[in-house]
Amino acid sequence: MTKPEIATAFSNGDFDKTNDFIADDAFWEVVEEDKFIGKNAIADNCNQASQYFKSVTTNFKTLNVISENNKVVVNGTAEFIRNSKRISFVSACDLYEFNDSNQIQKITSYCIQAK
Repeated sequence: MTKPEIATAFSNGDFDKTNDFIADDAFWEVVEEDKFIGKNAIADNCNQASQYFKSVTTNFKTLNVISENNKVVVNGTAEFIRNSKRISFVSACDLYEFNDSNQIQKITSYCIQAK
């Protein structure tokens, strides 16, 4: 997978496709919400998110993917529906920094939940 493909898959919740591309000492910050240090902590959070995604209908839309050298930015939206009713809508922007081994070294996520 290319860096933009890896980043887009992660941003769209396709974590099973991206696990091999996360560095052991990776760092993920969801600004003003949480921080995950190390591949295992990131994988644990992804597993929890995947369980949530299975409990709802998800509609991810990727709006832009910008890539330069070892950095990729993905922005888009996520809509979560249960029983035909929207329960959440998020606008997000994720900045990925890759190491020289083509692995995600750092993720900075900005998530804005609709009121």
